[in-house]
Amino acid sequence: MGIFVALVKTETPNYNEYIKSGYHAVLNRRTILKNELVIVLDFGGQYNQLVARRVRECNVYCEIYSYKTPLEKIKEMNPKGIILTGGPNSCYLEDSPTYSKELFELGIPVLGLCYGAQLMQHVLGGKVERADVREYGKSILLVDQPQSKILKGVPETSTVWMSHFDYISKIAPGFEITTHTKDCPVASCEDKEKDLYAIQFHPEVLHSEYGKTMLSNFVLDVCNCAGDWRMDSFVEEQIKAIKEKVGDGKVLCALSGGVDSSVVAALLIKAIGQQLVCVHVNHGLLRKGEPEQVIEVFRNQMNANLVYVDATDRFLDKLAGVDDPEKKRKIIGGEFIEVFAEEARKLDGIEFLAQGTIWPDILESEEGIKAHHNAGGLPEDMDFELVEPVRILFKDEVRVVGDELGLPHDMVYRQPFPGPGLGVRCPGAITRDRLEAVRESDAILREEFDKNGLAGKIWQYFTVVPEFRSTGIKNGKRAFEWCCIVRAVCTTDVMTATVAELPHELMVHITDRITHEVAGINRVLYDFTPKPTGTVEFE
Repeated sequence: MGIFVALVKTETPNYNEYIKSGYHAVLNRRTILKNELVIVLDFGGQYNQLVARRVRECNVYCEIYSYKTPLEKIKEMNPKGIILTGGPNSCYLEDSPTYSKELFELGIPVLGLCYGAQLMQHVLGGKVERADVREYGKSILLVDQPQSKILKGVPETSTVWMSHFDYISKIAPGFEITTHTKDCPVASCEDKEKDLYAIQFHPEVLHSEYGKTMLSNFVLDVCNCAGDWRMDSFVEEQIKAIKEKVGDGKVLCALSGGVDSSVVAALLIKAIGQQLVCVHVNHGLLRKGEPEQVIEVFRNQMNANLVYVDATDRFLDKLAGVDDPEKKRKIIGGEFIEVFAEEARKLDGIEFLAQGTIWPDILESEEGIKAHHNAGGLPEDMDFELVEPVRILFKDEVRVVGDELGLPHDMVYRQPFPGPGLGVRCPGAITRDRLEAVRESDAILREEFDKNGLAGKIWQYFTVVPEFRSTGIKNGKRAFEWCCIVRAVCTTDVMTATVAELPHELMVHITDRITHEVAGINRVLYDFTPKPTGTVEFE
């Protein structure tokens, strides 16, 4: 996503209202809705985004809305199906999230997951109670009604992921039980006449063996979606939409080199060519070779109108002596805005600002999880109209668009990289020599992971060089130098992460390379801490 942050004046009076409005600066909802739509109503479940992603994997367009969304708005959107997510509450308690009975009377297929399943039964006349045994983790699913549309292709027994305190003790009138587990008498049930389906487990997570099959059955067979949501047609539509919106105007894009900004820049180059001006600010905290790759790909290969700014000294001077992680982040973000604004003022005729905002950014901003990464604030004298061509996409969809546009594979599938860059992997006050040790050790780690086929198997891996030193021996002499910490984690939801199991021989080889090739490092350590209790990054 990069570290660029910008508040721009749009058709809505402030950024929070802009976020909530669902306004798409390039591709508006009318354009989107020519595709079939499935709506996910969020009841606070941790897997809500994953549900939407699974639907989109069926080539069916899907959006997430709060359970507070009025029924009239849902009617206006004319969805082909509705999915209710899980959540942490008990549906029978007062003030718990709920929805009106009318939702289930629209004639639109509805699928309730976990809390959503319980709520469906509660609202329609069934009964939900506290379970004697909490199910958490893997359970064996037993199919009672194999003829169910939603269970097509699902064997009589399979593994599913359960996470619930309450259970459906009595199904609503018109429903029949379709599956159960040893401890859950109603693992799923359905009213096939009204196309209402309730699933107690979580089909959206990978631990549910045939979960994707069930979701596919719902959107394709029950909702009768054609599956016409494809990235090749998305690219064509976006190029057309950008041309119509921008016309002869000029667009400014902050090109960090990350996946989102790179794909946005490539889309705009396809659409308007030299009307786009890309500004790449090197703050000195990028990984080895990244600034050079941006220049090579965009300026030399794509003939982009690229402004390159090497602000390394400026950033590192500002960061000198600052050891507080939050202060470091604020300095890096604030200085980036200043540098970008200075470059923007040098350009004439700029009317639009392009950003790599993606759908999870919007969702997390609405939910208050984090500040929107593009909501930091440009100076008042800079008045741009916003262009966000990948605003409706998840990260994996953005990568597919990057492939469609012909961007290099290692750029499209670049590892997640924090906004402050290597600044968060150089704990404490950043010094130039220690920062270089981080950059070089990280390059060695990435090179070895690539050589050994681990690059696409492990979600994130990097090195950290703390500011403390330890005694070692190099070339027969005492070496009082830093240690290098290797971190490699696997995750599916980013909310939790497990530590990757790396081959011992490979780690010995990586250790040997780092301690002999990187100045100032005499030890290599491996971080075995999962998330939680640790976080993915150190700062």
